[in-house]
Amino acid sequence: MKRTIQVYLGDDDRRVGTLHFDAVGSRQYSAFVYEDSWLKAAEGFALDPGLPLVAGPQYHRKVRDGSVFHGAFADTEPDGWAKRVILRDHAKRRQEARRAGLEPGNPTLNALDFLLAADDSSRAGALRFKDEEGVFCRACEEGRRTAPPLIELGRLLAATRAVETDHETAADLAYLRGRGTSLGGMRPKCTVIDEDGRLSIGKFPSVTDERPVTKGEVLAMTLAKAAGIHAAETRLVESDGIPVALIRRFDRAAGGKRFMYVSAATLLGADSDESRDHFYTEIVDAIRVHGADSQTDIEELWRRIAFSILITNVDDHLHNHGFLHVHHGQWGLAPAFDINPFPERVRELKTWISEETGPEATIDALMSVIAYFRIPLARAREILGEIEHAVSGWRDKGQALGMTSRELEQFADAFEHPERIAARRVIC
Repeated sequence: MKRTIQVYLGDDDRRVGTLHFDAVGSRQYSAFVYEDSWLKAAEGFALDPGLPLVAGPQYHRKVRDGSVFHGAFADTEPDGWAKRVILRDHAKRRQEARRAGLEPGNPTLNALDFLLAADDSSRAGALRFKDEEGVFCRACEEGRRTAPPLIELGRLLAATRAVETDHETAADLAYLRGRGTSLGGMRPKCTVIDEDGRLSIGKFPSVTDERPVTKGEVLAMTLAKAAGIHAAETRLVESDGIPVALIRRFDRAAGGKRFMYVSAATLLGADSDESRDHFYTEIVDAIRVHGADSQTDIEELWRRIAFSILITNVDDHLHNHGFLHVHHGQWGLAPAFDINPFPERVRELKTWISEETGPEATIDALMSVIAYFRIPLARAREILGEIEHAVSGWRDKGQALGMTSRELEQFADAFEHPERIAARRVIC
């Protein structure tokens, strides 16, 4: 099976190239070809460092559990929760077709099916895909909105709970189609429009949660801003008494304009294959090559590592860091997102500080790389002081969010630990 998909950038009908997909049995392949006009355009830029501005097809080799597609496209693929919704919806549609005596269609979905299942209006970043019939994928179905207003949070929550507990109906899946299939990550979430008309992400509690995870994320993001980190706008809203974390999308402007986005994995050219570890020093190297304001972003990255250590944010893999295109193939560090305190986990970072430090989430490891980050000792102490001061107020910030004493105590091990003491020693 061969497919040819036209790739566009943003909403101004600017075609940048063609994506070719070929599936032969279980083997799947892809290649991308830039448009000649994009190669010649003064504003043309490489969609990711692994796709240089050259003529002709550029093939991508899948590595283990990695994507069939180049990083810039893979960053828009559904995974985790979204993939679960898509698979359930596909199975339910096949069941209904069989009951109606109709041909149920393909029994399995391929990589391109998943890529095109993400809703066009809420797909991450600025890339858009038009199929052979000239329709942007996935287009909104007739008479439906793909990103509902906040008032529908209750219905979204009910539908996600039904999927989590294996009690979903065809109506639940039809409602989540598009709304819940455009975003990465394992936890239940949906795209919504906030009261200001801005595209946002609603993150819901899971039925398996043993602590108030959504409140913990909003607390972490609130502390991040207090610590001087450029973080995505995040707040807590309630739907029928259920706490929902609402995060405003930073890849959209107020008027809806799309911004080109890639993950740190894509900027590094690191496939999602996790067979080898990656390091923050690698991200520093990539910023120096591709950054629009390199040293500012490098210092910001160091600040974020320090914050992660002090709040035990240990799910800091490369897809939880991202970059927005600035101009002429140069990228800027995107606002921080997906920051969570993990009181129950071993205090080891997913992305190592450096090859020498290993996974340890310690202040000593952090301080060992200040020369590599080109941060003077006095400045490092100043930054660490700002972060420690912000984190020290975690209980007060939590109370201000409406967290109870019991809820706060469930997060205590994430905030109160020996590395806080180590940070104070460095500051002094």
